[in-house]
Amino acid sequence: MQAADSPEYGDAVVAALELIWGEGFLSPGGPAEVEAALGGRDISGARVLDIGCGIGGIDLLLAERFGAAHVLGIDVEGDNIERARRRAVAKGLADRVGYRLVAPGSLPFEPRSFDLVFSKDAIIHIPDKEALFADIFRILVPGGRFIASDWLRADDGPPSPAMERYIESEGLSFAMASPARYRRAMATAGFQEIEIRDRNAWYAARAREELAALAGPLRSRLLELVGEGEADRQTRVWQNMLVVLDQGELRPTHLHGLKPA
Repeated sequence: MQAADSPEYGDAVVAALELIWGEGFLSPGGPAEVEAALGGRDISGARVLDIGCGIGGIDLLLAERFGAAHVLGIDVEGDNIERARRRAVAKGLADRVGYRLVAPGSLPFEPRSFDLVFSKDAIIHIPDKEALFADIFRILVPGGRFIASDWLRADDGPPSPAMERYIESEGLSFAMASPARYRRAMATAGFQEIEIRDRNAWYAARAREELAALAGPLRSRLLELVGEGEADRQTRVWQNMLVVLDQGELRPTHLHGLKPA
């Protein structure tokens, strides 16, 4: 993730993404996709760390709907943390959901601090997957789980020209890696019961619907929120993203790993 003094998710980006993906969300699928990532696993009573919490909607969901005892969301962007804190207070969940600004690098927690480490489409911003998974393994209790979704690439070779266009249009610090690299990094860290579930087909269909909405029913509201320049930029992002989804290079993916008891 980028350093806190170089925010990537400014007001216009946040407003656009919330309009497209739902209140409190900076990634697709809303509550249904969070539930799908959990895969039916019971997290009631769990102490949860959310890596890259964004504006906090997912953390409230993990506590309110799925019964986590306490959720701590971390992010490297201070504005996101403040947005998330206000949201938790407004929902009356500040006693069960907290937020912390962190610096890029090692996770600042003691070993065996969490029952679950969760992340929703944020690990894409962290280049060193191997160090990250070792760190996640360290802070989980024995029997704890890592559950996430993330944006992966089909392989670890040079990106195609289409992928380069997509990444450039996003303007975000992407450090994508392949399912094979994720699996190796998780296994090397010590995780068992590793699951890597591809979501490309689901999101390719969903992204088409989102692009149609951007050009149609959401267009006027998007213009009101962010102006013509940002509205046009977001439309280009979706157009470029559909190309790499369709050619199979962009692979939204669900991830799971168990730390042995």
